[in-house]
Amino acid sequence: MKKRPLLATAVIAALTLAACGGSDTAAPDTTAAAATGVDLVAAGCPATVSLQTDWNPEAEHGNLYQLIGPGYTVDKEKLRVTGDLMAGGKTTGVKVEIRAGGPAIGYSQVTAELYKDPSILLGFTSTDEQVSHSGDDFPTVAVVAPFNINPQIIMWDPATYPDVKTIADLKATGAKVRYFDGAAYMDYFTSTGILDKKQVDGTYDGSPASFIAAGGKDTQQGFGTAEPYFYKNVLKDWMKDVGYQYIHDAGWTAYAQSLGGTPANIAKYDTCLKALVPVIQQAALDYVAAPDTTNAIILDAVNQYNNGWVYDAGQAKAAVAKMQEDKLVANSPDGTLGSFDMDRITAFIATAAPVFTSTGAKVKDGLVADDIVTNKYINPAIKLG
Repeated sequence: MKKRPLLATAVIAALTLAACGGSDTAAPDTTAAAATGVDLVAAGCPATVSLQTDWNPEAEHGNLYQLIGPGYTVDKEKLRVTGDLMAGGKTTGVKVEIRAGGPAIGYSQVTAELYKDPSILLGFTSTDEQVSHSGDDFPTVAVVAPFNINPQIIMWDPATYPDVKTIADLKATGAKVRYFDGAAYMDYFTSTGILDKKQVDGTYDGSPASFIAAGGKDTQQGFGTAEPYFYKNVLKDWMKDVGYQYIHDAGWTAYAQSLGGTPANIAKYDTCLKALVPVIQQAALDYVAAPDTTNAIILDAVNQYNNGWVYDAGQAKAAVAKMQEDKLVANSPDGTLGSFDMDRITAFIATAAPVFTSTGAKVKDGLVADDIVTNKYINPAIKLG
């Protein structure tokens, strides 16, 4: 099962400035790029656009793997997939490199990788992580939000708890709620009384073993795009439904898996991002509409990496369906796919800043939405129908 990097506030303190290297710098095909109307060479993009994810290849990253053209290569040592960066079925003149996260980067936060290796143009950021680092030396600016709703959930056995419909309902049951220690949303749940501090347990390790052993008495965190399908259709020791609620719907409304970069890279590649971000928006749209080809790339990478991550076509297909069914991938209130709702960011800062401050994080004084996200590069014409 997937194990996400913890939202720790001190993990970046020991960062080195040594670059990881290894990016493909092959000469771009500018002739083909010019013919498409999307010429990322002319826009000043690097020869290889490096994008850092937070986990092994999976459908949640499909919007990025959608960018990869045929003839791609898989680096089984560094766990990266590289190919022509495509737009409208044709090359943009540059390469794109999708880097695996999680075990591939020692479970480091993506923010740490962005600062360790400036050759990474963009990486997965979350609004809560951005808030927590806004006042220290590692701020980030997010430029596009392919996910409108964070896929993270708290899940339970509906047979054991038939009256539980929401995370808040679990409080009265006294059920143990397992989560990855350090997750900020749990500090929010306990500080606001949504859950009782006595019932939460930070020992979750990504394995279903404890949930199975409890026979339905315990609850745990998960992802709406993964665990509900996996537990019902794949996990032989369970093979039945789980109930769940998204943490977003319980009040922790951070954006997740948005693409962001260091302020220095955002400024350096300003012209590039004006051309690149709409391509990423369109890729997110195209992926949910027709995911099969891209899912094949994802599964090929999983198989070639062979690092213990188990993922199959059924899980990928179900994840895409869940993204749409639960409106995790959806237009923002302004009607655009990939834009940030600035009012939502403002409200989240008001909710999250006290939580992070209480845990010792350095939240920027007077932090506002424009400090951590921007819609500057968004094409408002790109939207789900």
